[in-house]
Amino acid sequence: MATPMRVRAALVAAATGLALTGCAGLTPAKNDTQSGSDVVLRVQGMPAPTDTAALAQFKRLVQDFQAKNPGITVEGTENRWDPLTFSAKLAGKTIEDVIQVPLTEPQGLIARKHVQPITDQLKQWTHYQEFNPQVLQPLSDSAGQVYGIPQAPFAQGLVYNRKLFTQAGLDPDRPPATWDEVRAAAKQISAKTGKAGFVHESKGNTGGWQLTMLTYAHGGSMETEQGGKFVAAVNDASTKKSLELLKAMRWTDNSMGQNQLTDQDDVVKQFAAGQIGMFMGTPGTYKLAKTKFAMKDTADYGVTSLPQAGGNATLGGAEVFMVPASVPKEKVDAAVQWLLFAQAEAQYEPAVAAERAKELAKDPKAAVGVPTLPMFSTAQQDKINAAIKPYVNVELGHFKPWLDGTPKLTLKPEPPVGAQKLYTILDTVVQSVLTKRDANVDALLAKAQADADKMLAAEQK
Repeated sequence: MATPMRVRAALVAAATGLALTGCAGLTPAKNDTQSGSDVVLRVQGMPAPTDTAALAQFKRLVQDFQAKNPGITVEGTENRWDPLTFSAKLAGKTIEDVIQVPLTEPQGLIARKHVQPITDQLKQWTHYQEFNPQVLQPLSDSAGQVYGIPQAPFAQGLVYNRKLFTQAGLDPDRPPATWDEVRAAAKQISAKTGKAGFVHESKGNTGGWQLTMLTYAHGGSMETEQGGKFVAAVNDASTKKSLELLKAMRWTDNSMGQNQLTDQDDVVKQFAAGQIGMFMGTPGTYKLAKTKFAMKDTADYGVTSLPQAGGNATLGGAEVFMVPASVPKEKVDAAVQWLLFAQAEAQYEPAVAAERAKELAKDPKAAVGVPTLPMFSTAQQDKINAAIKPYVNVELGHFKPWLDGTPKLTLKPEPPVGAQKLYTILDTVVQSVLTKRDANVDALLAKAQADADKMLAAEQK
């Protein structure tokens, strides 16, 4: 079980910001000396065209990196993790040289030797020893070899619409701290405003993902270790209580709206339009609501730490950048050079963070100063916060409940084995509870337990 981690505000676009200096202490990657040709590095993580500010900074970042690293050409792609195509691309060696995956995947990729360690290259950076150990631990094997760098580590919380809270007679500066309070607030919002008081995602693996958050808050886990292997733990009291809560909110309180088949984009889009009172998410959803779905009155956005029901825990995570095992050494060196330049530097160097924030703040659609978990020490994060303060354009007070409450919670990782496949199994359970009044929670969990046990056994052969 992870230990509590302090949180501070950080530059939300660290992964796509403008870098003005090279990574101190890191030897530039070399060209392919055998062929004499330039290294062409294909990297995932390029922002979508709708995120105009971040995309412009990504392109500027590429130009700056290439100017400081002659012989390396960076080609960005918008490709993201897709469980339906990822394995085939990896096996066919058609995937990029730097890949972006959710934190559910690194341990499986490491165990199957689909990715390669980058410890030797990382250690060339002067500040390698200053990484937050909790950030690198999920990306490391039992021997301590590191296989990736995270982007904007996060902890799940409860996002809420401050305007709907006010309209419903609730205090937006005192958001729910327990799930009993969430249920009561959702019912009040629905009754007073006619909007959905609370929405739980349910498709594209997001149903199982959010059910895991609820289970953690109730004190449970989705997988447990027995005899050196992981087995399913979905059919227990914590998950049952979570589903019974959703069932009561949906069918007894009628506080969850009419559309029950949603994923994250669906929910954030509705939230941005003022149609949803609360949903589980991170401070980063502010950026998504503003840049992708044109949330008109961003002063309505609020986020608090994940409400609890006896678990005193929340789900932590991140997007992770890794290097496939098939990538040759000269490209690995270039890949790590890029990752440190693009990911790590702005979260360590105050001057770089300030320049990125200044550039990003020029775009009215940008969100500068959205909190994340620190990649380095709290002291270093405080320096970053001070450096970017003149350019912060978000209502930091609206993130205060998350900043104040999250350090008091235990950060638990996503299920360690086959998490995405487990979420697929649990999606069906969530969908049944939200769409069928007579759904039998016990029967649904019994089947999910059996299906999950079979999946985990196959994953660990």
